[in-house]
Amino acid sequence: MAFEPTESLSKQLERRNEEFASMIEIGKALTSCLDIHAILETIMKQVERLLKPKAWSLLLVDSQSGDLVFEIAVSSVSEQLKGIHIERGKGIAGWVALHGESLLIPDVSKDDRFAKNFDQQSMFTTRSIVCVPMKIKDHVIGVIELINSFEEIDFDESDIMLISVIADFAAIALENARNYERISELVITDDLTGLYNSRHFGHLIESEVKRSSRYGTAFSLVFLDLDHFKGINDTHGHLVGSRMLGEFGALVGKQIRSSDMAARYGGDEFAIILPHTGKEQGVKMACKLLLAMRETSFFSDENTPIALTASFGVATFPDDADNRAGLIKAADIAMYDAKAAGRAGVRGFVIEV
Repeated sequence: MAFEPTESLSKQLERRNEEFASMIEIGKALTSCLDIHAILETIMKQVERLLKPKAWSLLLVDSQSGDLVFEIAVSSVSEQLKGIHIERGKGIAGWVALHGESLLIPDVSKDDRFAKNFDQQSMFTTRSIVCVPMKIKDHVIGVIELINSFEEIDFDESDIMLISVIADFAAIALENARNYERISELVITDDLTGLYNSRHFGHLIESEVKRSSRYGTAFSLVFLDLDHFKGINDTHGHLVGSRMLGEFGALVGKQIRSSDMAARYGGDEFAIILPHTGKEQGVKMACKLLLAMRETSFFSDENTPIALTASFGVATFPDDADNRAGLIKAADIAMYDAKAAGRAGVRGFVIEV
């Protein structure tokens, strides 16, 4: 006699098959991509596929403030959630982040931890919530929150178990991606200044030459050498000199635009790539940085003031050179012209005719 599965059993088998298929997709995402946002979106799509919440979100803990920040939000009011911070301990998500425990709330109107202001501001009606923490070694790095409106079915304990497993996957993916980013940063970053190192600078300028050639745009290269830096090392010691390099690197990072790329070229030499920037604008930027150096207070370990200036040379692609080596040489020549003129100045490269 053939076994005929009941309708309830058939639904259970169908659900298990869907869960298995989702785990396979999540596994693929974990092993094929290191882009944080792409991995998290893949994971949350599987949550949506399995549980069909009215709204869902993934919030990450901000390392500076400790607040929760909406990383991904899918709902009718998702645009309103972008950039919103939730204090740890406030609301359902904040409570879960603080205590590291999952919550299943069938009726939020009966729970004092629910923050009603979100519904009031967004005109969205929340009935039930399931919220689980994302953890790495008992440290909460985020939460996953699913919301059902009045017309949706209830969440249950099996949903918490499923989302908890997925949250573990999400936490692992996030940690792997962050570790990869940290290692990548170490490979391309100068450890004293926090700027790019000379090796990576070579890749950056080569890419900028190709990009500017393709689109017919200009960019400028600034070379600078710190004036009398050997004297600082001889007078105050190499530890003070190293600290000066670090402080100068931080100053450069604050002065340049987000699209600009600065590197420690070697010793006390630095280079800055200025995309979409002509010679005149490049010289102005160098003058601005020189002025910032003069207005910044540098001190020895004994609190003795140290005057830190630099000699700047500016060359522009393609006017001064149409290749990487030629442009570096032109900027270097202009920098030495600034040194010959008395240092603490800026010179633009001039083609001799």
